[in-house]
Amino acid sequence: MALKHRIAPCLWFDNQAEQAANFYVSVFANSKINLVSRYGNEGFEIHGREPGSVMTVAFELDGQPFVALNGGPIFTFDEAVSFQIYCADQKEVDYFWQALSAGGEEGPCGWLKDRFGLSWQVTPTRLLDMLTGGDADKADRVMKSFLQMKKFDIAELERVYAGI
Repeated sequence: MALKHRIAPCLWFDNQAEQAANFYVSVFANSKINLVSRYGNEGFEIHGREPGSVMTVAFELDGQPFVALNGGPIFTFDEAVSFQIYCADQKEVDYFWQALSAGGEEGPCGWLKDRFGLSWQVTPTRLLDMLTGGDADKADRVMKSFLQMKKFDIAELERVYAGI
């Protein structure tokens, strides 16, 4: 199999790899399931999975490759690894926030956990501009404001940035 990317994050699930991959592909444009592999008879004494059940799902989100693995309940997600979604405007922030937090939980500062426990950061690119624009006072005001937010409100960040 020819691969166009050298690195693909592998997401370890108990037994929800296929459901998670289908969910993520439904949320992100330019996304698809590439390959589903299944457990065979060999190795049952180690993995304990029924032959024919889903082992891995290779998929792409907006062209970025991922692999979802049904590996059992041994490992779970935590915030040490998250995926940032750079959003061009409030409409994108609202879309990804609503879609990914449904059935999950909202966190502070643009962070959320989806229904599978995977952490995401829904980040407006304008926020990055404000924080790195070279004006330390404006950046401090924006930082103080966004630390109080869950989902980012770009209009409010712009107001604070402008000193209004």
